[in-house]
Amino acid sequence: MNFTLLGAVFASYLIGAIPFGLVLSRLMTDRDPREHGSGNIGATNAMRTGGKTVGILTLVADIAKSLLPVGLAVWMDLPEIWIAAIATATFVGHLYPVYLGFKGGKGVATMLGAMLPWQPLAAGIGFFLWLVLIMISRYVSLSSVIAALVLPFLVWWTGGSIPALIVSMIFASLVTLKHASNIRRLIDGTEPAIGKDRKASPDA
Repeated sequence: MNFTLLGAVFASYLIGAIPFGLVLSRLMTDRDPREHGSGNIGATNAMRTGGKTVGILTLVADIAKSLLPVGLAVWMDLPEIWIAAIATATFVGHLYPVYLGFKGGKGVATMLGAMLPWQPLAAGIGFFLWLVLIMISRYVSLSSVIAALVLPFLVWWTGGSIPALIVSMIFASLVTLKHASNIRRLIDGTEPAIGKDRKASPDA
């Protein structure tokens, strides 16, 4: 058993678990996103809580905290199974952070960061699809769920490995699970769209 790589996986979880939405909101606005809007620590609610700058910085940080560990694993040419483990660890860390009692974000930005250095073509197409869906539907949550569900197909279509396909399926399942309340509101017609009143509304 390679304890060095196991340690890298554990470290990746701890990095992924850093709640940048909370940290940046507290530092820049002295507000806690968990006490406003949806109560989520992701970029969308961080933007509602602390403004556009906080939201953008949170988005970049949530992408980077998975992109860097996975990118390093890819650069080191680790076996696919270890890249898969590191990618999954950073993603799970964001969704279930030990620092916040395992109550984290919804994982869309961290999913993108994990896939970009590993499956860049699939990640790039998925990100483009997400943007197009937002422009068409004006629903961040709907666009996020659809993009996540399409990701496994994109990984397969672009020639991704079996570990990458399995990880993309895990990502799609957990992102959809985390958006369960958003999906219910979409069905009920109560999910607010971009540009409409989003007071106390759920984020993506």
